[in-house]
Amino acid sequence: MAERRTDIPPSTREHLAPTPGLDIELIHAEDTFVVINKPAGMLSVPGRGEDKADCARVRVQDRFPDATGPMTCHRLDMDTSGLLVLALDPETHKKLSGQFEKRRVRKWYAALLDCREAGPLEMRKDLVLGSEQRRIDLAHCVDWVNRPLQKIDWANGKHARTDATLIDHEQWTTPSGEAIPVARVEMRPITGRTHQLRVATVTHERITGPAGLNVSGGLGRPIVGDRLYGDERLAPRLLLHAEKLGFWHPWHGEWQKFEAKAPF
Repeated sequence: MAERRTDIPPSTREHLAPTPGLDIELIHAEDTFVVINKPAGMLSVPGRGEDKADCARVRVQDRFPDATGPMTCHRLDMDTSGLLVLALDPETHKKLSGQFEKRRVRKWYAALLDCREAGPLEMRKDLVLGSEQRRIDLAHCVDWVNRPLQKIDWANGKHARTDATLIDHEQWTTPSGEAIPVARVEMRPITGRTHQLRVATVTHERITGPAGLNVSGGLGRPIVGDRLYGDERLAPRLLLHAEKLGFWHPWHGEWQKFEAKAPF
């Protein structure tokens, strides 16, 4: 059984131009995988071009130079902060990636929603979940005219399922000093689609579904600071954070759950 590592080397990022002021936080480390807290503004994997070489995977590779294989088991949007698990060898990568493919991994996100226009968020007893949560089931795909935005498309889109729970109503102070009403929600994605949580929050609560039927939509309130679907002037970053991550240990099979509290 792999033991928790204590000999964690410092980062020596001399081979790349690190993003100013950003670095990963190591949450847990073993011989076969690590769990990190990625900051908002950092890519999960390298992008195109030398200016996009810095990313969470490169930072982990730098701290663990003996790591081999693809390493990346899942991703977070650059604007989203929170927990990522990365494998340190090919066999562990295969085991962990298989859990993501089979939807055996559990992910919980914290988000603040802009309630200025739509008002306070209300949760009614959901017929599917049987509790005061919301099962959001949408189909969306890339909007090629306005990419990288996604659009609702019941014919060509992939189904994106998310469970949402209202935690509390709060106030958020914007960079300009304005206090605005927000809703703190916990969101648990069942699937893993591009911009899934951002689309689930911004889509209207009632929308036109397949065959023209009026169906339950999203939460009807964009995430605070969302530069793609909302108003980026409301916060210095997107207020979406992967707060908890649970999966089965790739070698001894015990349930593992990690947490990094939202910084907002």
